[in-house]
Amino acid sequence: MERLQKVIARAGIASRRKAEELIIAGKVKVNGKMVTELGVKVSPSDRVEVNEIPIEREEPVYFLLYKPRGVISSVSDDKGRKVVTDFFADLKERIFPIGRLDYDTSGLLLLTNDGEFANLLMHPKNEIEKVYVAKVKGIPSKENLKKLEKGIQLEDGKTAPAKTKVLSIDKKKQTAIVELTIHEGRNRQVRRMFSAIGHDVLKLKRERYAFLTLTGLRAGEGRELTPHEVKQLRAAALENGNKKSKKG
Repeated sequence: MERLQKVIARAGIASRRKAEELIIAGKVKVNGKMVTELGVKVSPSDRVEVNEIPIEREEPVYFLLYKPRGVISSVSDDKGRKVVTDFFADLKERIFPIGRLDYDTSGLLLLTNDGEFANLLMHPKNEIEKVYVAKVKGIPSKENLKKLEKGIQLEDGKTAPAKTKVLSIDKKKQTAIVELTIHEGRNRQVRRMFSAIGHDVLKLKRERYAFLTLTGLRAGEGRELTPHEVKQLRAAALENGNKKSKKG
């Protein structure tokens, strides 16, 4: 038996909080009867409907994809461009990406059908570390990199402190390869951070997500996460969230 809102979240319909709102608003039925109280538990045999549509109760699945450049981080695209779920066309479960990587950004992306898990990893307070490697125009000074490390003002607010590491410099071509570690997930954040210190990003790749890497994968390849990896990710997010709550 599982709480109704958790079942709705796991089906990818909405976050758990949104699922609670749907229940209170009378939008959810169990075995044909409207449920408006939180805390109701359901079994796998119960029929659950949201807005009169039965939800499909799938077993949760978790995947890691090495997303190539030129692919949309979505389940569909109105312009007919390739999307990340195209790499899992034979999968019967309806998966979706956890967060996103820009069209021109390659690297590590997670996909699942577990809405609760996705929301846990994406919640800002849970501060999941993400490592990017950027090829930038020009050679950033130590002073400018310090600005990124302290947090830099963008149009949607100041970024959290980041970690930076210059991996290589090409003085002839006037480019640099810089590793940037952040735990936020704003739209085009890495590109905007480098732009704010006067360096356009020429190429960008996400190398690491928490403890996960792209080892053994080529662009366009993916693999299923092990149960232990899923457990580790969940534990890391909860631990980070608890630490932040105590600080607050």
